[in-house]
Amino acid sequence: MFDRFARSVERLAGTVWAFALAGLTILVWAATGPLFGWSDTWQLVINTGTTIVTFLMVFLIQATQSRDTAAIHLKLDELIRVNAQARNVVIGVEELEQRQLDAMREDVQRSAGP
Repeated sequence: MFDRFARSVERLAGTVWAFALAGLTILVWAATGPLFGWSDTWQLVINTGTTIVTFLMVFLIQATQSRDTAAIHLKLDELIRVNAQARNVVIGVEELEQRQLDAMREDVQRSAGP
């Protein structure tokens, strides 16, 4: 359920309408400045709102990015699996530790030549 929600928000947040709504919100907030005497409370409203939206969007973006990354790895693994010249040992390489990745990178670079 969360994945569907995150994907929906991702699609909506990336539209011109979402950008326009955000811009309109800022314009309305700025226009109301004189009405509220540019008070601290007036400033706190926009600061709190943007902080909440940013905080929630971080998690939604991470969820959709993790899903996209997993899908890309799966597609690449499938291409490696069906290519006779590819080394199947690199399937699932994203799960290795950094030192193992570094060693594999050096090996691949050596085998690629100068």
